[in-house]
Amino acid sequence: MSARRLAGRTALVTGSSRGIGRAVAQRLASEGATVVVTARSTSPSTSVRDGREQIVAGSLTETVDLIEKAGGRAVAVPADLDDRQQRAGLVEAAVDAVGGLDILVNNAGFADYSPVETMGEGTFERTVEHYLKVPFLLSQAAIPVMRKGGGGWIVNIGSSTGLPPIRPFRDYNRTSGDVVYAAVKAALHRFTQGLAAEVEADGIAVNAVGPSTAIRTPGAAALLPDGYDAEPVEYLAQTVLEMCTAPPAERTGLVAFSLHYPWSQNVPVMSLDGRTELPRREPPAWSNPNIAPDGMMPA
Repeated sequence: MSARRLAGRTALVTGSSRGIGRAVAQRLASEGATVVVTARSTSPSTSVRDGREQIVAGSLTETVDLIEKAGGRAVAVPADLDDRQQRAGLVEAAVDAVGGLDILVNNAGFADYSPVETMGEGTFERTVEHYLKVPFLLSQAAIPVMRKGGGGWIVNIGSSTGLPPIRPFRDYNRTSGDVVYAAVKAALHRFTQGLAAEVEADGIAVNAVGPSTAIRTPGAAALLPDGYDAEPVEYLAQTVLEMCTAPPAERTGLVAFSLHYPWSQNVPVMSLDGRTELPRREPPAWSNPNIAPDGMMPA
């Protein structure tokens, strides 16, 4: 592990029992980081969408097992981010578990798509809570720890839906019900850029990374239409890794996307265990044209 890019580093990845969070935790661990993985519980949990409960595959125990079998180190610290007390103590619990905190990845979320006209106020509030308030609170708790340690990296998981929709409007924009989710992701992008300016002098880099298109995770599968050309999660995990390996003087305040950034910067994309290089993958022509290839938001 000593020759790896994150040897000796510690990371906290929220929502890492499955999907994007699990993949990011695996990739960071493959480069030598000791990763604290967190979600509501160590076992599979239920998700409420459109008022209905469903069990979503994946658990923290499985994530830890995958990382350890690949030769990495992970520690599970369950926390329900809907619970004020649990989220208030999460950063401290992570530091206690692994002795510090160099990297925070704000990935956990809640997506319940609904047209504005019919969306319940509770769904609106929970969407804002998960995608903006929780990253704010966890970043707020992590900054003093990182400053004391001489610096660090915060990565927020963004979304191409947070960019202006393609004109003329596509059928997706007319029917998907993602307006509130997209609006909060846009706010998260701006939060990322503003926080990057505030903590740059402390040696803390803050960036956002989102899928260039969409990733078919257990939680998102029900939101994607049949036949949708989803992208592999490895490209996003690699892009997150790139945002955790350079000082803010070189890389901060970016809103980068998982196919565009590696393609434009000639970044090799590796498997989640870091052992196999994947093919270069060009962003599809139908992806949002408002995506800046290098992660710098267009003026």
